[in-house]
Amino acid sequence: LRPFTTAFYKLAFEDPHLDQFIRLHSDPHGERFATWIAEKLGGTNDWTQNRQDRPQCPFHAPGVGMIEVHDRSSAHFAAWHSPKRSPEDHGRHFGLGDCRHWMRLHFWAARHSGIFNHRGFENYYVKFIAHFVRVYERTAPDFARESARWSLDEANCAAYISRGRTMPDVHGISLAQALDALMEHERAEAGGWPYVEVGDSDQ
Repeated sequence: LRPFTTAFYKLAFEDPHLDQFIRLHSDPHGERFATWIAEKLGGTNDWTQNRQDRPQCPFHAPGVGMIEVHDRSSAHFAAWHSPKRSPEDHGRHFGLGDCRHWMRLHFWAARHSGIFNHRGFENYYVKFIAHFVRVYERTAPDFARESARWSLDEANCAAYISRGRTMPDVHGISLAQALDALMEHERAEAGGWPYVEVGDSDQ
C-alpha cells in the first residue's frame, strides 16, 4: 500500500486543485494513509496506535483561530481552512467536484502502482472508497466507478497534464449535468450504490 499512497500524494502535490488543501508536503501523508487503509481493510491497528503519538501540528487559521491536527477529521477540517485556499473558498467543505477530482487521481495512483491488477480487488476497493467519500459529499459515491474508469484511458491522463493538471469537466457543473455523463445503469443506481445494485455493476 505504501508505494500506492506515496504515488497518490506525489500526484496530489503536483495538482493545483488538490494541493491547495495540503498545508505541508513534509508531513508523512503517504505513510498515514497507507496505515489507515490497512487498518480499515482488517490489518494491523498501526494507524490507531500512531494517532495517539501524532504531533499536534497546531496552526492559525484566519477567522477560526488555532487548529490542532491530530486525526483524520481534524486533518480535513484543517484542509478546509488551508492558508493556500483563496479567501472566498476558505472554510468551504469538500464538494462533488473536489471528491471526483480526488478519486480520479487516487484510482490513477492505484492503477499505476499495480494494486488494481487484480480486478476483484479493484472492484472491492472502488466500493470501499465510495463508502467513505459519502461522509464528505453524499452524491460522490455515484461517481466512484466513473472516477476509476477515467485512468483506464491514457488520453484522459495526458489531456489532464497538458491542461496544467486541471479537470474542468468535474468543476462548475450541476449534479444533473454530472449524472448525465454516467453510464445508464450507474444513473439508475444513483443514491443507492454501492449498497444497492440494479444493473450491470462491472466497471
